[in-house]
Amino acid sequence: MKNLLRCDLNLLVCLHVLLEEQSVTRAASRLCLSQSAVSKNLARLREWFDDPLFVRHSHGLQPTPRAIAMQSALAAILGDIEKISQPTHFDPASSPRRFQLALVESIYPLLLPHFVGEIFSLGPHITLDTHQWGRDSFDAMLRGEQDFGITGKDIHPQDAAMTMMPPKGIAWQQLYQDHQACLLRPEHPALSGEWNLEVYLAQRHLQVRCDGKDRWLLDYKMAEEKRFRDIAVCVPDFNSAASLVTHTDLVFTAPSHFVNLVAKQLGLVVMPLPYPLPPMAYTLFWSEAHAADPGHRWMRELIIDRCSKL
Repeated sequence: MKNLLRCDLNLLVCLHVLLEEQSVTRAASRLCLSQSAVSKNLARLREWFDDPLFVRHSHGLQPTPRAIAMQSALAAILGDIEKISQPTHFDPASSPRRFQLALVESIYPLLLPHFVGEIFSLGPHITLDTHQWGRDSFDAMLRGEQDFGITGKDIHPQDAAMTMMPPKGIAWQQLYQDHQACLLRPEHPALSGEWNLEVYLAQRHLQVRCDGKDRWLLDYKMAEEKRFRDIAVCVPDFNSAASLVTHTDLVFTAPSHFVNLVAKQLGLVVMPLPYPLPPMAYTLFWSEAHAADPGHRWMRELIIDRCSKL
């Protein structure tokens, strides 16, 4: 209790921002403080924890092992304090709240236009901070660092077990179902004859890496039948893959809404996937710990309602 009585919340906030920015200058800007004030806070933190916490190097501040060990616990503590301090009523018209969203790339043209305009219409001071969906997105939601995530999830539980199962503490709601299709350039040699599974497997393929994986349900299902695609290139995003299709004889398999959209933009050809693959669902994820927060609930319900009309 004596240690808690010595605790200065402002110092913990300062330490949290310093760990994220690893720069006194950037931390001061975020905290709306002078660099001198941040430096004084750092001196107090060093005395409090009896550790240097940061050492200077050519690119800024390097956290010590003690500081790194505290980072996740510190983020969780400050997130809990923020939840305690938030009002029980949420008024979007006056709220300046910043929502953090992790999104798979194809969400931007598919779902975002259906709810982002209304968010800003109802909440003119609300800010959306979007991040690329990645392997740490679930952990970020559980830590309170991100409010929502939207990415593809296989519908059948057995399929999801092979690809992506949300961890305990994560809730979800399906927003939009889609199936897979293939994207090729108009001059692709495979288009000169019948399009079937044998022709499909005879091609070299493009793959978008998701959650750090370069294989997905299609590959797992085919492997059960001793069939395998020849993955020539793995890329980090959908648009890079589509661009490569225009210049090569590679085949890109992706959700049909994206394939059809980019085919119109780039003059490419859409072909059906010649393999019976179950549909997938773009899914909204959030931490169960934040489900009762009024602002979180308002945003969640708005997204689900608008996407249900698609």
